[in-house]
Amino acid sequence: MQFQWYPGHMTKAKRQMQEDIKLIDLIIELVDARIPLSSRNPDIDELGKQKYRLILMNKSDLSDERRNREWAEFFQKKGYFVVCLDSRSKAAMKNVANVVMEVCKEKIERDRKRGILNRPVRAMVAGIPNVGKSTFINSYAGKACAKTGNKPGVTKGKQWIRLNKNVELLDTPGILWPKFEDQLVGLRLALIGAMNDEILNIDELALELIGILQKMYPGVLKERYQAEEAASAVDILKQIAENRNCVAKGNELDYGKAAALVIDEFRSGKLGRITIELPDEET
Repeated sequence: MQFQWYPGHMTKAKRQMQEDIKLIDLIIELVDARIPLSSRNPDIDELGKQKYRLILMNKSDLSDERRNREWAEFFQKKGYFVVCLDSRSKAAMKNVANVVMEVCKEKIERDRKRGILNRPVRAMVAGIPNVGKSTFINSYAGKACAKTGNKPGVTKGKQWIRLNKNVELLDTPGILWPKFEDQLVGLRLALIGAMNDEILNIDELALELIGILQKMYPGVLKERYQAEEAASAVDILKQIAENRNCVAKGNELDYGKAAALVIDEFRSGKLGRITIELPDEET
């Protein structure tokens, strides 16, 4: 299965980001903590040269806690500030606000010495589709400022949001990149829902996920679905269909329904806290 999804509005959005980058002090980049590197758009590093950088490892409540610490250390060694968070949690926002001030303290001090007082930090919120940017902005602002949705591509244009006298946020549309050189990156993005499911083969996607879980989280499939993990991925999907009563007309097993169930339960965290990308793969 080949993975690619680059709607036309993403080209326009990237051009707009290139223009807007001149207006901002800080890039707040959201990544999905389950695939921290694969969910980073490589274009953002190029666009964000000479800017302060903060990586928010969002959905860290769904990812493996031990891996969260490893990934945070991985990014910190590369010079980024890092915060792990669940963007739906208002409690996490105070920590983000403190870190934003810490990241930009040189800029704030420079302004103060020039006699420029109360000029807010202007931050661009960037990231791939469906990584939780709009949810983060609404939680940070304490009100609904940005459109949210569980499908990628909800935010189509930019919008400035004044949070308080200290910070202004620029929301931007989620942007993928035109071609995935590594199809494993495409697979991981498909698994977390960063592409439109309508263009994917969900049966094949579920088989790929089952194979990953067999290798990285042995015992999860047995515990959740009473599946015999020594079997092939196809046989495990069949067992899941049987054990979860996924049947179609004529009492035939509905593999599509079973596949969708596995994908949904991974994405929602019902399979447990799972990270499917490791930092030691990248060292």
